[in-house]
Amino acid sequence: MLAFAGFAPILWAQKTSESIKVWGNCGMCKSRIEKAAKSAGADKAEWNSDTDMLEVTYNAKKTSNVQIQQKIAEVGHDTEKFNASDEVYEKLPGCCHYDRKAQAKTKKE
Repeated sequence: MLAFAGFAPILWAQKTSESIKVWGNCGMCKSRIEKAAKSAGADKAEWNSDTDMLEVTYNAKKTSNVQIQQKIAEVGHDTEKFNASDEVYEKLPGCCHYDRKAQAKTKKE
């Protein structure tokens, strides 16, 4: 029992929780974003369409913030660090066509 208790802090310390900005619109986006995050190794993924924030928890020894964001961009959603390709974005259903991150920056400038 004491041996297991000694490992518990090590196992707990491997978990990382972070917030990631991910652009999207609807329930289909939510499902796609969360599924992509989990396929990249996130244990938990919850995307909020009102804030465009993804809350993820993952084991830092198995995946990373960058890997999660890359996987999300691969399925068509811009993130803080990566843009989805135009080709993949255009294949999203119409309701999922969010204001692109690059376009939003251009509008502000």
